[in-house]
Amino acid sequence: MRPDQVLQHRPVVLSGAQRTEYFEKGYLVLPDYVPGAWIEQLRAAMLETIELSRSMTQSDSTFILEEGHNAETPRLHRVTCPQDRHPVFWEFMTDPVMTNLAADVVGPDVKFHHAKLNVKSGDGSRGFKWHQDTQGWPHTDYSPVTIGVYIDGCEAGQGPLACVRGSHEGPLYSMYDAQGNFVVHVRDEELGFLEDAVIEEATGGPGTTLLLNCRTVHGSAINRLPKARPLPLTVYSSADSFPYTSPSISSRIWATSCAASQRALPALTPVLARYHPTGAAPIGHPGPIRRKRETKRRGEP
Repeated sequence: MRPDQVLQHRPVVLSGAQRTEYFEKGYLVLPDYVPGAWIEQLRAAMLETIELSRSMTQSDSTFILEEGHNAETPRLHRVTCPQDRHPVFWEFMTDPVMTNLAADVVGPDVKFHHAKLNVKSGDGSRGFKWHQDTQGWPHTDYSPVTIGVYIDGCEAGQGPLACVRGSHEGPLYSMYDAQGNFVVHVRDEELGFLEDAVIEEATGGPGTTLLLNCRTVHGSAINRLPKARPLPLTVYSSADSFPYTSPSISSRIWATSCAASQRALPALTPVLARYHPTGAAPIGHPGPIRRKRETKRRGEP
């Protein structure tokens, strides 16, 4: 669904000014958006999930370890598919606090694509170079939005996620290096457009939420403070947006679907950048999430 089509629908959570800001900048920061009750549940679920990594000595498909990780002091960079590791994450991702927010920027029918939990342990946890997301999981349009929630908040020294204002309206950059390796970042020689004036770091207290368009150039620095910077990141799209490639990570959620109120043909937008071919394309799509409404029409699931 295109932005002009999305804007034809009345927003549920955001103000008109906030939606305009998202579409103009390519991102939106909402201080203290997620209620404290959810933050407490997410924090508890995260700690239980981290406990599962204590016995690990090397990274696997679920836990990406940081240097210095051990059973006494777990140090994690990322947890893949947190919705498969603890039920609270999936409950949160399908709750109106998230799906209504997604609907305000992708359209009234929302589809889940994937999720991860960036733990980013303190005292030197790695950063992430400047990149765009859509090359890793290209869709038939540019509606996909990543919604990140700082569980414990984020200060400047923790390597907050930084966004380049208006970059979603610019070119799609190659995520390949000179040797043809998919390195998931823009080549250094192509970063001449970066200026401090157009870079905004997303910081704030617990519950602060970031909406990030799939084309927006973004990255993060090293976490130099002692405390971790946990940030669950969930990707949603319009229901009429379909991925060109198969999922690069395995999740039981791909087969979980809810009926959408409307069925639409895919919104086709040419992908002009070289993308990462994670599998045959297209192979279908993850199940749509129906955003919960206060009332349901008779016969709707």
